[in-house]
Amino acid sequence: MIKQKVQIDIHRLMKTLEHSGEIGKLSQGGICRLALTDEDKMMRDEYVQWLKDSGLQVRIDDFGNIYGRREGKNPDAPPVLIGSHLDTQPEGGRYDGILGVLAGLEAIRTLNDAQIETDRPVELINFTNEEGARFEPPILGAGGLSGHFDKDFVYSRTDREGRTFLDELKRIGYLGAESNRIQQSYCYLELHIEQGPVLEHKGLDIGVVTGIQGMDWLEVKITGQSDHAGPTPMSMRKDALYAASKLIQLIRETVITENEEATATVGRIEIKPNSINCVPGEVIFSVDVRHSDDKVKEQLSKLIIEKISIAAAAEQVKIETRKIWETSASHFSTRLVETIADTANELGYSSQKMISGAGHDSKYMNEITPTAMIFVPSADGKSHCQEEFTSQDAIEKGANVLLHSICKLAGASI
Repeated sequence: MIKQKVQIDIHRLMKTLEHSGEIGKLSQGGICRLALTDEDKMMRDEYVQWLKDSGLQVRIDDFGNIYGRREGKNPDAPPVLIGSHLDTQPEGGRYDGILGVLAGLEAIRTLNDAQIETDRPVELINFTNEEGARFEPPILGAGGLSGHFDKDFVYSRTDREGRTFLDELKRIGYLGAESNRIQQSYCYLELHIEQGPVLEHKGLDIGVVTGIQGMDWLEVKITGQSDHAGPTPMSMRKDALYAASKLIQLIRETVITENEEATATVGRIEIKPNSINCVPGEVIFSVDVRHSDDKVKEQLSKLIIEKISIAAAAEQVKIETRKIWETSASHFSTRLVETIADTANELGYSSQKMISGAGHDSKYMNEITPTAMIFVPSADGKSHCQEEFTSQDAIEKGANVLLHSICKLAGASI
């Protein structure tokens, strides 16, 4: 078991998290800090100052990703990368992504306090637009860095007001240089809240993440006939919303029946004419399909489309479906997974290996460097909401696993 002579300063970390929670703070304690907004700029400015105060070399790349480098004994050695994101959902929580960045900062502060040198450099990264709440698709900063998305694609993404990613990146002053991108790396670690109920339900301290489910995003358009809500008999209506409601129920039933791991979520819906006294003539809704096996994911997406197409015909409405985004499943480095599992065990923490149902910056970092993740419990499994919460005890354990894993991988004896 590791003798914990060196541990993160949990009180300092909690104060840093509390400070973050004031930037974009909502009435119920959550945060609204959409990517490249004024609130995001305020957080970035504060964060950059924290990096400098910790003696880190700061640079910003052409996607707005912010790096803080702590030099190692061998500055030419590929660095150990750690990080996550500081942007949130419109009604986001105080921990999603933010914990990974600020716990990474605390790990570096701890190394500084203890005057511990690592053989390899350590670099802390805040990625731009992980959430995708303002600019779709999500994970643009890490996706751009990895080459999964080209620069023109990232720069041309627009929000609902028509503002482009590039223009907003310039506006807030965080358009950096392409030469500042990571050129080489030894590995990437990301600490994150689970965003699900498994760890809490099982009473476990740490989730050792072995990979991330693949995702398909579908868009379904149902076209019926818009009519007056009064004079049009129920039997003569082609109500697009009624048809959509039956299709949505069918999607849920299909996935529950077909596969225990799979999930399908209808998270966004648009209705036209969206008037209280009009029969809806058109409905567009999204379907998010996830599974750790890409073949299973693809089969489920096809099956969903087949079943809802048949059901739409029975309701005498027109249906159009298209895939608007997809990403394959990720499988993390076995070596890093075992490093995290061993570290948790040596610290005396309970753990289990698990797959992530949510997407993360690790998704695309895994394409360019060995990657793994550390999960800590989420209270009631809640995330992407103001009620999101992770206890101080859970945060401390996760941050200590991160710290000691960094030391193993970067070459430091503590």
